[in-house]
Amino acid sequence: MRTAGLLFVVGLCLLDAASSLKICAFNIQSFGESKSNNKKVMGILLKILSRCDLCLIQEVRDSKGEVIHALVKNLNRFDKFNPYSYVESERLGRKTYKEQYVYIYRSNVLKVKEHYQYPKLEGKGSNETDVFSREPFIVRFHSPATLVKDFVLIGQHTSPKTAMKEIDELYTVFKRISKKWQTDNVIILGDLNAGCSYITTKGWRAVRLRSDPKFHWLIGDEQDTTVREKTHCAYDRIIVHGPEIISSIIPGSAQPFNFREHFHLTEAEALEVSDHFPVEVDLKTNHRYFLRHEL
Repeated sequence: MRTAGLLFVVGLCLLDAASSLKICAFNIQSFGESKSNNKKVMGILLKILSRCDLCLIQEVRDSKGEVIHALVKNLNRFDKFNPYSYVESERLGRKTYKEQYVYIYRSNVLKVKEHYQYPKLEGKGSNETDVFSREPFIVRFHSPATLVKDFVLIGQHTSPKTAMKEIDELYTVFKRISKKWQTDNVIILGDLNAGCSYITTKGWRAVRLRSDPKFHWLIGDEQDTTVREKTHCAYDRIIVHGPEIISSIIPGSAQPFNFREHFHLTEAEALEVSDHFPVEVDLKTNHRYFLRHEL
């Protein structure tokens, strides 16, 4: 226990040096056994994930449940300064096609307080029907080093055909989780398919997450979260709610991470990793915390 406590303190000191906590969301297109066995792809993934203190991974497709364990094991070998842990959803999907959500986080700077798999609504005996192809996976984190100490992440990967309907229903998810855990500090993130042909101007006006000014869309409509040169779509988003967490965001930090340019890859090489770029945002750290917790 003393060792774990020391690692947590050391991790907080390393985080202070960076002056921020980076939260990411990454759709690693069809992440399964084949991609996991590709050493070149995995090398790039480790570089991408090690930039993040906390990352929501989507499109994990592994019926054996082995690839994430191997990924985190390799990540701990790659980044010797930070121990990584993860929390994963159940396998989700309406028919035979299944995916998982996985949150990978640095356990020396973050702690999972609780997590919740949003239930599948059957519609029997009520007016509610099943909206989501893959129900949101929701995690509450404790972060002692940041200005906002506790926050909730609602991870979602929408189906392209029902993207606008699912995005609107995330408003209901927010209301329920805010009441359940008594918090307003919420980040909704993931591949929402919130761009190009999957949305309409008229439809946007009816989406409650868009019309309610309390929700701040940090990744704008003009951004491009796609790897292919021929596309320019803001599919992946980060949406925040709550004055405490909004004031904790470092201005200008919310953006896609263009790993194709950063690692000097060809389009074909980048597409072997994913057809999406990760999106990210940085939270401010509290320097007074470290003054009170000097070794």
